[in-house]
Amino acid sequence: MQKQNQELSETETLQPIPDRLIVLTFDDGNKSDYNYVAPLLKEYGFGATFFITEGLNFLNNKDYYVTWEEIRELHQQGFEIGNHTRNHTHANTQSKEELLADLIHIDERCEEHGIPVPETFAYPASCRSPESIEVLREKGYGFVRRGVAPDFPHHREGGRGPIYDPDVHHPLVIPSSIPGPNYKFEDLVWAVDQAKDGKITVLTFHGVPALEHPWVDVPPEVFKTYMDYLRDKDCTVIAFRDLAKYVDPSESSGKSITYWP
Repeated sequence: MQKQNQELSETETLQPIPDRLIVLTFDDGNKSDYNYVAPLLKEYGFGATFFITEGLNFLNNKDYYVTWEEIRELHQQGFEIGNHTRNHTHANTQSKEELLADLIHIDERCEEHGIPVPETFAYPASCRSPESIEVLREKGYGFVRRGVAPDFPHHREGGRGPIYDPDVHHPLVIPSSIPGPNYKFEDLVWAVDQAKDGKITVLTFHGVPALEHPWVDVPPEVFKTYMDYLRDKDCTVIAFRDLAKYVDPSESSGKSITYWP
């Protein structure tokens, strides 16, 4: 089982969860992660996690997807590199052995390029099953991200999602909202407003722009208005792994686990 940096030592204590705590995540290794998103986030002092898969068209189209050298640069810039599986296969369709092999493949590719073995994971298409969650637990992940369903209606082009409540949601099924063509500026305002009283907003982007998947596209000019709003509202914007500063993932007994579809 991989050792997780989320584990607290006897001398460490969790920080209080501030209002307007926002987690930024980006799926699939879009070229815009490197060309546009990372420079803007560095300018604003924001953290973020880039969840990498070699599925989709990652291996064949480097006009649309980052290279491993660019992924290493994202890590060197201080961003988190997370695991999104080798093939982007829906985890609820895989055997435990198949899912584990996909996870290990990304671990090994990271190590080959001087990137730490990922500490966090995001379900491809948010699909999950009891067996997949068991694999993730056994492998030692502390925090795992899903999408909006079944709590909120799943919309192919994005939409609002549940706000993460560490007292309610299990750390291996942390919900997020998914900006896309169906997601409006007022949805972002709503999401930021909900991040209070110990609740945390997690946002999942799929390309700025998503050149191969326009149904989850967020244009750069729209993305910048979102980031401007987070800056102007004095939000604390972190990578997924940084939840460990505020949440102990080992305290998961009795918390809600949902499966989808």
